[in-house]
Amino acid sequence: MYLVKTPWLLKQFYSNMIWNKSRKRHSIYVTFDDGPIPIVTPYVLNILKQYNAKATFFCIGDNVTKHPDVFEQVKNAGHSIGNHTFNHLKGWKTDNKTYVENFLKADEILHADLFRPPYGRIKKSQAKLIQKAKPGTKIIMWDVLSGDFDTELKPETCLQHVLRYAENGSIVVFHDSLKAYDRLEYVLPRALEEWSRKGYEFGLLS
Repeated sequence: MYLVKTPWLLKQFYSNMIWNKSRKRHSIYVTFDDGPIPIVTPYVLNILKQYNAKATFFCIGDNVTKHPDVFEQVKNAGHSIGNHTFNHLKGWKTDNKTYVENFLKADEILHADLFRPPYGRIKKSQAKLIQKAKPGTKIIMWDVLSGDFDTELKPETCLQHVLRYAENGSIVVFHDSLKAYDRLEYVLPRALEEWSRKGYEFGLLS
């Protein structure tokens, strides 16, 4: 089970994390988790270029070491980079020491000031330790979860989700992964087309 739109109460409980940007700006912040990988990430980069859109990529360190050329494509296209741990660890099921070490291992190659916990699952203690280990780290969550990772979700329904719930300042999550590709390939160009038609700017997280 997952929530497409992040509830207000959850944002208040984890108030030291960033869930959305200013509602006063007519901007949407498109983000991608779990890459970089061949085929899917280059596809995403091509679609973003078509719509003159910038995005933030929360990269898995292990994928960066396996596909450095794809990672360079992301950086060279002018997108923002975020840390998504080295091995896509779930914080709730990982001890604090292992979790922070995995974050730092990824940081050695990413050098990013942005961090998104895989699955959105992180203990408050882990968040504090990460920000202590690397001061200035911003923990980026989201207020719209596309659900593109859900293999039972129809692409049309996935598109309806993001178009219905995205608003000024929304941070929207997609995944440049093989698991999400069937839905992403359908949803991403159509969502960017509609948001562009409505005059949204595509902001970079920093």
